[in-house]
Amino acid sequence: MVQPGQRRSFLEAVAAAAAGLAAKTREAGSERPAGLTLEQAGRLLRSREVSPVDLTQACLTRLDRYNPALNAFITVTAEQALAEARAMEAEQARGVWRGPLHGIPIALKDNIDTAGVHTTAASELFSDRVPSEDAEIVRRLKEAGAILLGKLNLHEFACGGTSDVSFFGPVHNPWALDRIAGGSSGGSAAAVAADLCFAALGTDSLGSIRIPASYCGVAGFKPTYGRVSLRGVIPLSNSLDHVGPIAKTVEDCALVLGAIAGYDALDPTTADAPVPDYSLAFQMPASALRLGIPRSPYFHGLDPEVAETMETAIAVLQKQTGSVAEVQLPNPADVFTIASAEAYAYHAAWLAESADEYQPATRRRLLGAANLKPERYEAALRQMNAQRREIRNVFSDVDVLVMPTMRGTAESFAESRNFDPIGVRNTSPFDVFGLPSMTVPCGFSAAGMPIGLQISGAPFAESTVLALAHAYERETAWHTRRPKLMTA
Repeated sequence: MVQPGQRRSFLEAVAAAAAGLAAKTREAGSERPAGLTLEQAGRLLRSREVSPVDLTQACLTRLDRYNPALNAFITVTAEQALAEARAMEAEQARGVWRGPLHGIPIALKDNIDTAGVHTTAASELFSDRVPSEDAEIVRRLKEAGAILLGKLNLHEFACGGTSDVSFFGPVHNPWALDRIAGGSSGGSAAAVAADLCFAALGTDSLGSIRIPASYCGVAGFKPTYGRVSLRGVIPLSNSLDHVGPIAKTVEDCALVLGAIAGYDALDPTTADAPVPDYSLAFQMPASALRLGIPRSPYFHGLDPEVAETMETAIAVLQKQTGSVAEVQLPNPADVFTIASAEAYAYHAAWLAESADEYQPATRRRLLGAANLKPERYEAALRQMNAQRREIRNVFSDVDVLVMPTMRGTAESFAESRNFDPIGVRNTSPFDVFGLPSMTVPCGFSAAGMPIGLQISGAPFAESTVLALAHAYERETAWHTRRPKLMTA
């Protein structure tokens, strides 16, 4: 942690490093620009110290070098990305500027439809699937000027939390190649942590953005249910699915979220609610925020290193916020019944016709829901819908909730194969409640593995979550650390 007395020198060092990096970005074939944050890259683009082609080529250079070991990407659209980069560069030369994502290379979890580009959900079943239309969120990213580098590996059909189960092979954690990246958006988090792209999109139904972001030491934001369109996203569970950004910093997440959020008249899950300018969240004083800590059960059974790190993080937040109180959250509806029933319903026909085209672990999990009683699913769904209304009451006395994202750090591949439902205990309730929830790095274990702090807010209070997360990030240096990557 950066102590208050060290803060100025820390910020000066970061600024100097960014300036030095910028000075070297014009080197031919350099991968250096990929180490910038999205916001830093955007500033250099606007001042024309780098070009969209520079940024894209830098990411592609790192992809060639490091993706064979990480296996974060399934499909790399190099030629298309460079063509898009040249088009964005030409627009800028004509005085056209689309906003903060103009010319920024971003990658997509491979369960998000892309017209003319394979969208496989990491499954043999969909290995030849090429959509004819972009998902709504892809259309919005393109409209914002983002450059799409390719499609990212995941836990098959988003049906697990390790990203070890994929037709294209497992995703490896950039901090330790023998450990999982988390899931299901493992490729998204690994790619961002390894500077293979400036940001990525993931999906989250039980924790699938926050788990891998925590395990890979980056920021991951699951917005309020209904804030971002799901149209064109291969579902796990329509009642629980969320789409959100994974990026290097809180501010970078805000920039991506601002581009993809908003009502979609063709998607009945989206809310017709105004989208604020999320950059204004960083002007919100953290001292006005009331902090809530739900100790039971979210702090129970933690790895000792996580427990110690969490108390240190809370001490930082206590100095920044207006008040701190312990709160009790309701026991969430049965998330596994809802997710399992809806996933099985989507896959039932394919399971009957092509069961051998699923990975064995995915097939077993999906078929395990075949005999779920409809009344059990209906009761769980009814309880969830009631809780999404009632959860607002928790925020009458507090503004934000903080807790560990995960009970421990990323496991080895061997350890991860023993699925433990309690692994999503701290993340899945916020899919049930539909609350905006973010994970940010808050420390490292003695073995050098990242630890994540989870921050949640009231429905559609993404700005409040961003404000506190950014305030914490300003006082600490964990988000600046990058793994020492190994090549295959």
